[in-house]
Amino acid sequence: MARCTAPVRGHQSASAAANCPACGGGYGRYNSGYRSYSSPSYSPDLRSGGGRSSSGGSGRSIKPRWSGTGSSVLYTPEEVRALTPIRNNVEDLAKRPDLRDVFLCHAWDDRKGIAKELHDLLESHGISVWFSEKDVSLGLPLLRAIDKGLANSRVGIVLVTPALLRRLSAEGIADKELSVLLARERLVPIVHDTTYEALREVSPLLGSRTGLSTAEEPIADVVTKLAELVSI
Repeated sequence: MARCTAPVRGHQSASAAANCPACGGGYGRYNSGYRSYSSPSYSPDLRSGGGRSSSGGSGRSIKPRWSGTGSSVLYTPEEVRALTPIRNNVEDLAKRPDLRDVFLCHAWDDRKGIAKELHDLLESHGISVWFSEKDVSLGLPLLRAIDKGLANSRVGIVLVTPALLRRLSAEGIADKELSVLLARERLVPIVHDTTYEALREVSPLLGSRTGLSTAEEPIADVVTKLAELVSI
């Protein structure tokens, strides 16, 4: 009498069952009950947040739903996951046309350098920016003006530079701005001339947010992504 070879060869494949002297002849009867087990394919959930952008620009192969058909910039899956909740908030706040598109949080030392450059580039894309250099007039209480700017902006941009890391450690005005922005799903870190590793040493919470980095792509592409994110 033929004996089943399953303990030796197993019947995980059609050929193994067909070659078994006991089961080979009747394999066709049991084929309908056979299952193939393989690792499930992974499909990222583009609505979840967290993480940080990939290094070196690798993996930039997708476009989010808010990116225009004529746009040339590509995103990483991590960027899309992190920016989607922010875009949802932008769309929810679109019914309030009185709001600025973005609030620019920056170190005082950067106000005439990279912060001014970022502000000018955003405005060249038609984005309205709350920027302390132009929005805090002489004689106005600085903290109260900042408070109003935060309340009346859809998205907060934190320009992370070596100067900002020093200012956060000193717990100055930039630290107060960051405390407000961290409490809402409207925060995009822009890392410039520093690293996420250095940021996490000073602010683990901000360092855990996926953002954009001028080390990974030109500042022009960073600005284009920000403009796409907040434009309705």
